[in-house]
Amino acid sequence: MTIFVVIRERGPAWDEARPMREQDGWDEHAAVMDALADEGSIVLGGPLGDGDHRFMHIVEAASAAAIRDLLAADPWEARQLTTVAVEPWEILLRSP
Repeated sequence: MTIFVVIRERGPAWDEARPMREQDGWDEHAAVMDALADEGSIVLGGPLGDGDHRFMHIVEAASAAAIRDLLAADPWEARQLTTVAVEPWEILLRSP
């Protein structure tokens, strides 16, 4: 398995007038993401910076294609969120 960094950004269905947890389909999105975290595919994830414009996930998977398959189950993919990068991450530093 390889560690990947996944970057997602707001997609075309994002309602700028509502916060993240009030977007259409939040409960379904959260259930999919929680399941991916529970199974160990998503190691870490959440919004970057001070808002909810960009999101980063650290994912353990066999390939970038496998990650795209996992995210295809997310009802937000290509709607509220667009995956803009899936890149392998070579970890050189790690605390004990």
